[in-house]
Amino acid sequence: MSSFPYLSVLTVAPLVGALVVAFLPRSRPELAKWLTLAWSLGILALTVALWVAFEAGGERLQLRESYPWIPGWGANFTFAVDGIALVMLMLIAVLVPIVILAAWHEADASGRSVPVYFALLLALESTMIGVFAAADVFLFYVFFEVMLVPMYFLIGSYGGAKRQYAAVKFFLYSLVGGLFMLAAVVGLWVAGGKTFDWAALTQIDMSTGTERWLFLGFFLAFAIKAPFFPFHTWLPDAGGVAPAGAGALLVGILDKVGTFGILRYCLPLFPDASRYFAPLALVLGVIGIIYAALLAVGQNDLKRLVSYTSIAHFGFIGVGIFAFTTQAGTGAVLYMVNHGLATGLLFLVVGMLVARRGSALITDFGGAGKYVPILAGVLFFAGLASLAMPGTAPFVSEFLVLVGTFTVNKPIAIIATLGIVLAAAYVLWMVQRTVQGTPNPALAEVEGMRRDITLREKVVVAPLIAMIIVFGFYPKPITDVINPAVQATMQDVGATDPAPTAITEAAK
Repeated sequence: MSSFPYLSVLTVAPLVGALVVAFLPRSRPELAKWLTLAWSLGILALTVALWVAFEAGGERLQLRESYPWIPGWGANFTFAVDGIALVMLMLIAVLVPIVILAAWHEADASGRSVPVYFALLLALESTMIGVFAAADVFLFYVFFEVMLVPMYFLIGSYGGAKRQYAAVKFFLYSLVGGLFMLAAVVGLWVAGGKTFDWAALTQIDMSTGTERWLFLGFFLAFAIKAPFFPFHTWLPDAGGVAPAGAGALLVGILDKVGTFGILRYCLPLFPDASRYFAPLALVLGVIGIIYAALLAVGQNDLKRLVSYTSIAHFGFIGVGIFAFTTQAGTGAVLYMVNHGLATGLLFLVVGMLVARRGSALITDFGGAGKYVPILAGVLFFAGLASLAMPGTAPFVSEFLVLVGTFTVNKPIAIIATLGIVLAAAYVLWMVQRTVQGTPNPALAEVEGMRRDITLREKVVVAPLIAMIIVFGFYPKPITDVINPAVQATMQDVGATDPAPTAITEAAK
């Protein structure tokens, strides 16, 4: 196993880049953009090396590093990754350079510092890497909270109308969730013999009441972050006004911290409480699927519509996690990756259309495909991926979630399947009203609508389209890394996969 400190370097390097870019003069915006892009590509190269160094099927937590931090508290700078964390780190490393390229001109007309905007993106990357790489509960909590700061400024300083309201709402919701987690972290530290080491805490015994209360503290924080119904109301506001690049990271990666936290902390640390509250979590998941999908159908704002689709998708992920089968759990983690690719693409394409039209309202479009046919085609593809069309990556993960859930809880799986029908409704209805049908006469007078997809935008969407197609037919490189970690998590919670039925055995 490699002795190179991949995880600490990956965590610190973007922060160093952020400091360098932030202190560039405002008169050098192009230098800030190119330096940020180059820095993020360096992070991508290092993450690829991390992927190669990781041994699929080896130890559960690998590439461990630990440095003293607060000895009196038993807190250390401890980093380690399992397969679930690894795929999320790779998703971050892939999406951030794409987002930087997509956001090339986002800050130009804001009247604010362009270098600071791109520095915030690198700072956000640093905190996102830290939260997935942390193997110390207190260190995880610190990254969980600090991660709010760069996104708050990205939304509040560079967002659209009502950006201050949306930024404050995002910050307060997440902060309240963090306070619940802080109380649970302190309680866990006391119950665990005054240590924050994740591996040590998985071995402790605690009373039933204590375990349930601590589970709720962590779960509430993660349910707000994801978000799950009924803690979802901050996301449409934040996603609706965030710059397209920041919004893509918000729905593509930041939200995954909630579901990752459930898998890494709630299930292994509180297995009995996880089983006790699983029925409630499953009900909240299916409510979120149906409720958010119905709200998405009625949206007239493209960005808010995409935000509501994310809430519905997180309902599927929640169902997959709390079904407690390896198949559904693998599907849930794969869904986290595929959702980042598909919804990230959809958010970026929506941002391209909004930048051209100067409005995010669907009623201000209509027949836009006549003016930007290639961009309209990309929007259609992104929409099909979002609704999990067979042949796209999200289909594989959604199929695994539903099949894995059906084996243990048929009513939940059947109700969740209705979300597929509603997804087709809100995606196709959005595409029809935006780029198809009779062209809106006002579009002919909009200068931006005379320009179809540019070379830079093609470079942005091409890798996402390619990955969505490739992983739609061949997800094995990802599932080989995910499966051992999911199986270990299911063992932690005491779950076993159901035995094959007689019909299944006969079919074999």
